[in-house]
Amino acid sequence: MIRTILAVVYLALGILLVLPWLILWSLLTGSADFMYRATMKVVASSVRLAGVHVRVEGAENIPAGVCIFAANHVSNMDPLAFVPMIPRRVGLLVKSELFRVPILSKAMRLAHFVPVERENREAAAASVETALRYLKEGLSFAVYPEGTRSRDGRMLPFKKGTFLMAVRAKVPVAPVSIVGAQDLMRPGEWAVRPGEVTIRFGPAVDASAYTLEQRADLLARVEELVAAGLPEEQKPRKEADDSENE
Repeated sequence: MIRTILAVVYLALGILLVLPWLILWSLLTGSADFMYRATMKVVASSVRLAGVHVRVEGAENIPAGVCIFAANHVSNMDPLAFVPMIPRRVGLLVKSELFRVPILSKAMRLAHFVPVERENREAAAASVETALRYLKEGLSFAVYPEGTRSRDGRMLPFKKGTFLMAVRAKVPVAPVSIVGAQDLMRPGEWAVRPGEVTIRFGPAVDASAYTLEQRADLLARVEELVAAGLPEEQKPRKEADDSENE
């Protein structure tokens, strides 16, 4: 509990005291790169303060150019542990509610994070188009193809939006398996339990080899690779029905 409070205070002070200056620097220079790198260092430090060790495996599998990092989603700890471990700047699809937070909202927009309203299909489609434009401009993205957080730690069926983006942008999809985060920050809890999270990068799949009509095949291949990097207790339930994919 004390570790979690320290981590939260550390993050809050970073947002209130440091982030405004980073935003100003980004506006003056026309680039959000320095702000992004500095912010990721603060986030990684807060994770360590909370008593969480992040182990990275398979970094050699990360494509050299623009790509989409597709990860399973089991905990609110996921983005804090996962995104700082990506060795490049990435954009994110973020719940629109977070864009109501002063200061943080401005920083996210400068970093090309994209707000998503999942309950509004038209707005969600517009968000995908915005992310696609950033991809074509050379910004990689980190996404959760399940579309929501798993409640029991087991991977849910992937949805097709991510793979539609990948095929249209003609960029590789890097499968990412997040292991152990569900035990450190459980649904309904705000306190972080000390422990270890493993971020496992699998071999990338070249989406340019797939047509729009084959995006379901791309989905199945990436889904298979993400599941292969998970322990048995996090693998998809065998009764999961592929018809749930949208």
